[in-house]
Amino acid sequence: MIISSPEQLKTYTEAGKIATEILQQVSQKAREGVYSLELEEVAQGLCKKYKVEPSFARVQNDYGPYGFAMCISVNDTVLHGMPNKQKAFALGDVVKLDFGIVYEKLHTDQCITVGIGKLSKKNKKLVEVAREAVINAVDLAIAGNRTGDLGAIMHLTSKQKGFDVLKQYIGHGIGLSLHERPSIPAYGRPGSGEKLVKGMVICVEAQVIAGSGEVYITDDTWTVKMKDGKNTAMFEYLVVVGETEPTILTPTQKWPLIAG
Repeated sequence: MIISSPEQLKTYTEAGKIATEILQQVSQKAREGVYSLELEEVAQGLCKKYKVEPSFARVQNDYGPYGFAMCISVNDTVLHGMPNKQKAFALGDVVKLDFGIVYEKLHTDQCITVGIGKLSKKNKKLVEVAREAVINAVDLAIAGNRTGDLGAIMHLTSKQKGFDVLKQYIGHGIGLSLHERPSIPAYGRPGSGEKLVKGMVICVEAQVIAGSGEVYITDDTWTVKMKDGKNTAMFEYLVVVGETEPTILTPTQKWPLIAG
């Protein structure tokens, strides 16, 4: 969507603030021995407290609704990891926390990656590069730039640091629905793609990978995993395109990389 009034921007700013407060409280509960389903239960409780609806619970595929407030993806699970009580977080796990709400009919969507207790040198670099790549793209969310400009810098940043980006899943516009135009891949050519306009609300994201880029979907029909079993990191920011600089509605870019 394109924000058309100061009142609408104020409402979206409040939506981003609430979503980020919830995500922060959830991330502080992530530690060794905790199950992803426990974080889901915290998120559900906070959504009720703040009187908002979890956006992801509405999403459906060919087999039915997703049904959870969060996607919690660990290590080689890239995204759409369904909360469960099958395996608790272990020391050194790389955990992606993806979350969105509906507030006054407006959707939010954001993701952070954190380490449980500590990160190995290799995983720390992976997470740092993923965040850097996406922040570099966010900085280009300026009217007149194109989606290819954002994708190119995410891909370049990742490749220069020895990683790559997953190409099957992309960033997107957002507003009265979770996924709107434009599509924003984490790769592309500068000067290509759809032109960004002032007030456009977008989700800038990348899944940064250490391996081949081949994935598969598990039997639950949602969870996306790396075929080579290598770890991944993901960041996503909810952003309003500006005339000279963007406005980040989910300002998590300086959060610590270790959970708790």
